[in-house]
Amino acid sequence: MVIDPDYLLGRDPVVIEQNWTQRDTILYALGIGCEELDFVFEERLKALPTMAVVLGYPGFMWRDPAMGADWTKILHGEQSIIIHKPLPSEGVFIGENRITHLFDKGAEKGAIALVKRSIRGKDGTHYADTVATTFLRGDGGFGGSSEGAPVPHPVPTDRAPDLSEALKTANNAALIYRLSGDLNPLHIDPEVAQSAGFDRPILHGLATLGVVGRSLISELMDNDPARLKRMNARFSKPVFPGETIRTDIWREGDGKAAFQAFSVERDTMVLNNGYVEFAA
Repeated sequence: MVIDPDYLLGRDPVVIEQNWTQRDTILYALGIGCEELDFVFEERLKALPTMAVVLGYPGFMWRDPAMGADWTKILHGEQSIIIHKPLPSEGVFIGENRITHLFDKGAEKGAIALVKRSIRGKDGTHYADTVATTFLRGDGGFGGSSEGAPVPHPVPTDRAPDLSEALKTANNAALIYRLSGDLNPLHIDPEVAQSAGFDRPILHGLATLGVVGRSLISELMDNDPARLKRMNARFSKPVFPGETIRTDIWREGDGKAAFQAFSVERDTMVLNNGYVEFAA
């Protein structure tokens, strides 16, 4: 079956409305290992900007037969977060999800889809946009162009990182993070994980992104989440709950930096081509 690009690009957006509470904000923070009171105590609660990835989340919409894609061969390849206004710790959020671009790599190479989510408050305040780059490994050859596909941000290879921080994840990190909305059994059921080629359940990629976001905010922004403006990264390898994630950071001028992240225990890169913008 070949996907219909006109249909996918012309579909009405999937709109999700969420009544988000401080309890939800705290649960998200706990899912990415936060212990700082600013992020887990309701009397002084601040929302982490990476929380945008779970606001207005429509679920795994590629599983809908109407999409025409082979959902068993889909990978979440990259993620971008753009913050327009600091996220509040509670409120009604509306996520408008739409496919904005399709790039055809060829019949044997698959395709790339960009899925954009605009996140607004009930009053219309535009808080954030997220863009997920999805690799449709089984759906190339529909006659589209590969030109214009996103180019990953280069990370310096000629010098050591300027900053580095290592954060250990909890053994039950995936069990907590899934309560923020991503209930994929790959992250909890050993049999499902083994059928996918893993020894045991893996941590959600967006949870890894959140842990790395914590390091970026701590090392570059004096732990002030309101200073983060943009964060992009490409997923390289999964993290297993309980592993330590080390984030290496290269400054690239005022308010800009590149980064990579590694599983310390396996000496394996888990995020690459990272780029962050922040208020200096």
